[in-house]
Amino acid sequence: MTCVCTALDFIRFSVINTPLFLPVSTLLAAFTNPFWGADHGVATWFHQRLTPAFVTILHAFTEFGSGEWIGIVLFALVLFFVWKRFWPSLVMLIIAVPGGMLLNEWLKLAVHRQRPFVEGPYVDWSGYSFASGHTIAATLLYGQLLLFLLPLLKTRHSRVICIFSAASLVFVVGFSRVALGAHFLTDVLAAMFFGTIWLMLCMVLGKSMQRRTVALATSPQPAQTCAVKIGH
Repeated sequence: MTCVCTALDFIRFSVINTPLFLPVSTLLAAFTNPFWGADHGVATWFHQRLTPAFVTILHAFTEFGSGEWIGIVLFALVLFFVWKRFWPSLVMLIIAVPGGMLLNEWLKLAVHRQRPFVEGPYVDWSGYSFASGHTIAATLLYGQLLLFLLPLLKTRHSRVICIFSAASLVFVVGFSRVALGAHFLTDVLAAMFFGTIWLMLCMVLGKSMQRRTVALATSPQPAQTCAVKIGH
């Protein structure tokens, strides 16, 4: 019984007095972000295990969400859509991918969250952390490509392969950003969530506009009456 009372007294003392030994910034982060412990635990775990070979592999993964790669793919798609005169697809692509990436940059400035590590032998980034720019770019690009391709695929097997491929590319980009220490885990998860929501919103708005355009094109036109004025 004495041991149980001693243990309870120790827990009570720890709960009451532990905040006194923690930095104010740590306490504020813990209160504002309920996943603060998991974020820093995952970031620290990977940071302690980084090696030059591992970093090289991670940089190869992260390139699938880099601005340069996204720009090359977008440029090729824009040329293709212009050549084929697929104007609705071109508008949807521009609004969904560059538009979503721009919104994410505004979100970074609004949240103003610092990155997990800003100094170190493998640190080569700047800017804010929430949400992950590479991850949301990958989510938007590969997600929009998937939306373009799915209606064209006839078999269930080919659709599953495309969905798995798009999801895998987004996952490896997000994983690389966390493992490199460029982002917290919640930065990457939020980027995937926001990117998916933006794509769904663009898809709904695009279908609504398409239905309205078809309705206007197929609606009967009012008969034109011509008044002939006869002069004497």
